[in-house]
Amino acid sequence: MARKFPGGKLVIASHNAGKVREIGELLAPYGVDAVSAAELGLPEPEETGATFVENAMLKAREAAFGARLASLADDSGLVVPALGGAPGIHSARWAGEAHDFDAAMKRVHDELGGKNRAARFVAALALCWPDGHCEVFEGKVDGTLVWPPRGHKGFGYDPMFVPAGGSETFGEMDQRRKHDISHRADAFRKLVASCFQ
Repeated sequence: MARKFPGGKLVIASHNAGKVREIGELLAPYGVDAVSAAELGLPEPEETGATFVENAMLKAREAAFGARLASLADDSGLVVPALGGAPGIHSARWAGEAHDFDAAMKRVHDELGGKNRAARFVAALALCWPDGHCEVFEGKVDGTLVWPPRGHKGFGYDPMFVPAGGSETFGEMDQRRKHDISHRADAFRKLVASCFQ
């Protein structure tokens, strides 16, 4: 049986403002007092895991130990089968130190060339406590990559990703709609059902 979050302060183990905002919006209905790792001055650990799950657990554990509070971490990215799964766990690294996702999207487009443009977003969420206990949940959403990128909402690779059955990119879409269908929302539904209800 999953461990329930008792309420109160929860560290969002991220320095990515877009991700912290999105997670905060998803948690808002549950009365969680969310605070980011950046606000607490916690360092970003090196992501040495080989999977999204390993990296999410690494970040959540580090923040939980550092803040002595329960911590939620997300590791997510774009998986493109025609690129052997890249950028995958390296999705943020493709944007470089400057977090230039325009350059990262162009790199995906250039490396794809005429190959199949099917892709998926994957998210792993790890909720960890200072005693080391973690609950982990995964979500995904399939779609297709478009070029040029469209829209200025969302963040990361959102402007080039059209979810299956849709016509708008995540960058064009109303963000409440994105929250309903995204990879992170899929993982969050599982997290909430297990740990927040």
